[in-house]
Amino acid sequence: MANAKIIESKQQAVSEISSKLRGSSCTVVADYRGLNVAQVTELRKQLREAGIDFQVLKNTLVRRATAEAELTELDSVLTGPTAIAFGGEDVVAPAKILSDFAKKNEALKVKGGVVEGRVVDVEQIKALAALPSREGLLSMLLSVLQAPVRNFALAVKAVSEKKEQEA
Repeated sequence: MANAKIIESKQQAVSEISSKLRGSSCTVVADYRGLNVAQVTELRKQLREAGIDFQVLKNTLVRRATAEAELTELDSVLTGPTAIAFGGEDVVAPAKILSDFAKKNEALKVKGGVVEGRVVDVEQIKALAALPSREGLLSMLLSVLQAPVRNFALAVKAVSEKKEQEA
């Protein structure tokens, strides 16, 4: 009976990981070997504040979950100690936080991930991390939209000041 309970709990864990892989906008796989407890705690804190679920998982369970989620290309990076960050709505956040943390702490190595249901390599994760956040992109868009109105207002003001000087 004990074996049946263990198998059932592992099957539940696999289906949970699989649903997280499918539901996450951005999933980043990393090797955390060499990080001390304080560094891992700091990384978890940063990820938690961004609403990102960070878990250390057994590679065999993750491989079964990738098969269930039809993401078997990810299996090639599932070697050694593996930690996975499951992102929420912000696609850039997990990649940005882990990449920035890896720059400061060389022990953390980003291995690859899944973005919008597509398996990506380390270079694509780094490129994604280089993008500004959603808020940054929205502020850029807002400034681009405001520029014509601002320029028009400045031109009207300049014309009115010129008329005042002539009068």
